[in-house]
Order: sequence, then C-alpha cells, then structure tokens
Amino acid sequence: MDSTDQGWTAAQTDALTFLEERRSAFSKDHMTIWNLHEPSWREYRSSRWYADRLEAEGFAVERGTAGMPTAFRARWSNGPGPVLAGYAEYDAVPGQSQAPVPYRAPRPGASPRAAGHTDPHSALGMGSLAGFLAAKHAMERHGITGTLVYFGEPAEKMCGSKPVHAAHGYYDGLDAALSFHPHSFPALTNGCFWETTSAPYWSRIYTFHCDDPHTWQSEASGGTVAHVHAMARAPGAIDAVCLMYTNSKMMKESMLPHSGSWTLNEFIPIAGQATADNIAPGIGQIQYSMRAPTLAMCEAVFDVLDRNAEHIAAMTHCRVEKAWITRTRPGLPNKAFAKLTFANFARLGPPVWSDEAKAFARDIQRSLDLDPLEEPFLEEMEKLTPPWEAEDAFRRQLPAWQLNYAADDYVDYTWHAPTVRLYVARPTLRPPHPGFRYHEWTRNAMGGVPACIDPMWSKAAQVIATTLLDLLTRPEALAEIQAEFRERTGGGVGGTNWLPPLLPPDFKAPINYHWPEYVETSRGYDWSIP
Repeated sequence: MDSTDQGWTAAQTDALTFLEERRSAFSKDHMTIWNLHEPSWREYRSSRWYADRLEAEGFAVERGTAGMPTAFRARWSNGPGPVLAGYAEYDAVPGQSQAPVPYRAPRPGASPRAAGHTDPHSALGMGSLAGFLAAKHAMERHGITGTLVYFGEPAEKMCGSKPVHAAHGYYDGLDAALSFHPHSFPALTNGCFWETTSAPYWSRIYTFHCDDPHTWQSEASGGTVAHVHAMARAPGAIDAVCLMYTNSKMMKESMLPHSGSWTLNEFIPIAGQATADNIAPGIGQIQYSMRAPTLAMCEAVFDVLDRNAEHIAAMTHCRVEKAWITRTRPGLPNKAFAKLTFANFARLGPPVWSDEAKAFARDIQRSLDLDPLEEPFLEEMEKLTPPWEAEDAFRRQLPAWQLNYAADDYVDYTWHAPTVRLYVARPTLRPPHPGFRYHEWTRNAMGGVPACIDPMWSKAAQVIATTLLDLLTRPEALAEIQAEFRERTGGGVGGTNWLPPLLPPDFKAPINYHWPEYVETSRGYDWSIP
C-alpha cells in the first residue's frame, strides 16, 4: 500500500480522517451512554444503544449472548482474513452519582446513591467503538479483507461477562483482541502492559435460608401461646450474614500469608426480608469479591469462606447455598502486540487537553478551597509511557514472585487470542502537595465534561484503528504476535501451558440476584436497591 507523508498507509490515513470528521458526533454518543449510567447486569438501555448502532453500521448482532440480557456479539466481515475482536463496557458504579459540575452534586433528579461512571466505562466503550468503526470504514474503502467482532461486555465492575463469554465459547476462533482502558496506574498513563498484567478476580455469593424456624427447639417455652410469638426464635438468616461478615473479617489474617497485594471485599444484597415480629428472618445473602496475584491464593481464601459458611449455617439453623459470580484467570501478556500498538501510539502522540478542560479543572480546585494551579492536570497525562518503562516501575513496587496486579476481566480474552492492553490517560488533577488525594467525585465529574474526557477516548480510537489495520495488512506482524501466544500457552488454545476457563461451559450468568437498578414506578424512573 502507498504510504502518506506521515508514514501512515492510505487506509490508516482514511481511518484517522474518519475519526476527526466524526469526533463531534462520537462525543455526543459518549454523553448518551454517560447519561444513562446503568449499573452491572442492568445496562438495558446502554447495551441496546450499542447493539442498535452496530446493526445500523452493517454488523450482524446477536443479542443476549451466553444468557446475559445486556451482552451482545456483533460481527462484520469483508472477506477472508484475520478475525479481530474488541469490546465495549457500559456499566456504572452504584453510589457514584455525580453531575458534570465542578463541585460535589448528584445528577439532577437522581438519587445520590444512584450509579455513575467512574473509570469511566462510557468513554472506554466509545473509544473502542469509534476505533473499530474507523477500521471498518478503511477496510471498505481500500478493499482490505478480514472480520471484525465486537462484543458488548456488561458488569465489568463484577468481572462479570467475559469469563462467561469465554466459558461458552464466544472467544473461539479469534486471531487477536484489543483491550482499552482509561489509565489506572501513575506509572502507566499512555502505553501498554508489558509483562506484568492483571490478576485473577473471584467472587462468590452465599445465600442463607432459614426454611424451618419452628424446628429450632423441640417445644415452645411460652406457656399456652400456640404460635411462634412466645417461642425462642431461631437465629435465622440475618444472624447468619452478621456472623459470616464478622467472623470472616476476624479471620482475614489467617487466610493468606502477609505478602503480595490482595483484597477481599463484601456486599450484602439481602438481609432478612421478614417483619420485626418473632418470626425468624428467612433469607440473607453476602457476596465476597477477591483480587489476588495467583489462583492458589484465591482458592485458599474461598476454602476458608466456604468452611465459615457451613459452620455458620449450622449455628443459625439455616442452610447455605454457594454460587460463583465470577472466576477470572490471570492475564497473559504479549510483548510483540504491545510493541506494535505502542509504536502507533508514539507516532500519534499523547492526548492533549485544551484551555477549556484546564479551566474546569481549576474550578474544581477552587470548589475545594485550593489555590487553582496554572497546570491543574498531572504532567504525565500528556506524556507517553513506553511499556518497558512502566514494567520497571511495576517491578520496583511488587515482590519478584508477583506477576499479576490489580484485576479486570479482560484477562479471559488473553487465553483465547493474543491480546494487547492499551492505556490512555484520563483527566486527573494534579495534587497541591505530595500525599493529597482528591475525592472520587472530581474524576467522575470530569468524565461528563466533553472538553475533559474527549481527548482520552478519541486518542484511544486512533490507536485502535491504526493497530487493527496493521494486523489486517501486515501478516508478518500478526504472525509474530501469534507465535508469542503459542509459545506462552505451550501450543496455543489447548496447549500444555494453556489455562482453560474457570467457569463451566453451562455456567448461568448471575443475572437474577437483587442487584441495584433503575425501575419504573408511579413516581417515574427511579433508583432502587431491591
């Protein structure tokens, strides 16, 4: 293919022109998703928007994939060639409602406890979608053959859909996959993972049922009263949840050695569902979610939690159900893919923020009674981070044995096709002095201000589009990437070092639990914690 003066092929130049001409339209699309701010497993409007849009763009869309109502797979082919995948995420986080204003305020008309985009996934999805649509445009115009597969991935904050898609075979047959995320690590603002990748994330929900409270004691001790009001009440499901919570907290230091970064968090979806009478609460639930560097650490912790649940159920006259919410694998790196992607990033240059964006950032600082800074954003936001330099920074803060850090369910792509993990700087305020931390609402607010957030997703779209076209037109580059994948897995999918999905192929996604969501009532569209 002919190259332009800037070194891009004609197809890559057309893809970049496509993105520039449509930047304003994509910006409005981003705000559409940002304003829907739907939480995990309940992203009905957001997923419908993406599916409808991809159908309008000529993709064949399968909705409700792997039994997940808010998931989809879209496919477009221009003939034989590589099969390349990417995805959108669109779930928001409960309790993070924030208006796009430079002071703390929930969205107008929304509960302060409603969901808001934190990473933000609204921009993550838009950057990826725009990049894929730009590559499709160039493929059509220049007769480039190959297939684009685009997934809708709900519930990322629970690491929810990707392990399910993987278990159900939806990633089979892919030649490569691109994963984009707003920057999370100070050491990696604009670049790619190198060797240290994301860690496993496991989550399990324990449901305690008190089915037969009347059998707690053999006879009533309440004289002539013929019902449970005068009986010694069975402890029941609330006591079970309380005991599970407190005892597992106390046992944390007995779960794992004190090395390696790991976290264990809990959430109580249901507590009781009974009156304040002497009737024992019939149901209670507690969910545990863990990030850990190794699968063995995850197994050790959930062995303890399982034992705790069984003993506590016996103590409280309950039975317990244990069900996985998710189980992800550790990420598999691909340095050849990172090198190719970062080369395109370096040619494009880092994102740049306007005076309008900086003015909004200074307004936030004023609202916090801080002296506004002339340069209110982190300096690193407009600098590239070579993957090998980010790797050095990670290795300095991690023990030598720890190869995986933090967590994200994109890792399940990495075991089915070579996958790159791209990071692009998101707007982040510069602290007024070392050790100062801004509240999360400041980041959430900037996610809804186009001047602040557009540089991030639009730069990601450029990197994704140019890299997709390289994979489609440079067979030697794709061959090198796939050779590394085969080497790391011991022969590719099913190889001697390959790790299969950790969920069974018939796994049913946890869509029917009482997750927070928006509901239609006589009061209108309202936030609800069932």
